[in-house]
Amino acid sequence: MSYPNNAANGNVFLRQQLLNTLHRLWFEHVMWTRFFLVSTAFDLPDLDPVTKRLLRNPTDFAAVLKTFYPGTKADQFEQLFTEHLLIAAQLVNAAKRGDQKTVEEERIKWYDNATKIAGLLQEINPNWNQSKWQKLLFHHLSMTENEAGQILSGKYADSIALYDMVQEEAMTMADEMAMGIFKQFGM
Repeated sequence: MSYPNNAANGNVFLRQQLLNTLHRLWFEHVMWTRFFLVSTAFDLPDLDPVTKRLLRNPTDFAAVLKTFYPGTKADQFEQLFTEHLLIAAQLVNAAKRGDQKTVEEERIKWYDNATKIAGLLQEINPNWNQSKWQKLLFHHLSMTENEAGQILSGKYADSIALYDMVQEEAMTMADEMAMGIFKQFGM
């Protein structure tokens, strides 16, 4: 999908196209994260391709952001979002091993990374409030870590119920991202 940089025409089609794309990207983010959690928990043979696909998500986000924010900001988002996933992988693997010390260290890194993402989003777009993004991202991290814990401890029905909430919040993040772009570019 491509979006014109001068999308100030208020085109309803462009708004809907962007909203759909952001919904898809946030949905893919949480869906491939869940696949990663399950594949990691059960040592499934698809772990490598699942991980590769999950790590494509930040690049897909950056491609959309680059249409509105040329230059390095989209690349910075991609880098931070990739770090978000890599830190999560370390945290989940440490939890699986029962290495609580590493879990705590990775959790601190994860929340620090979320703070950096929230700050970058506000820097990119004045309609993206750092506090609001930090709250959304922190909630996302908490739910994702709980989801991983439920999978690792065999509470599968609970993990599915929580995943439904993770999906719902992902759509909230997609809406927040889209609305900020709409406002900034007069769409």
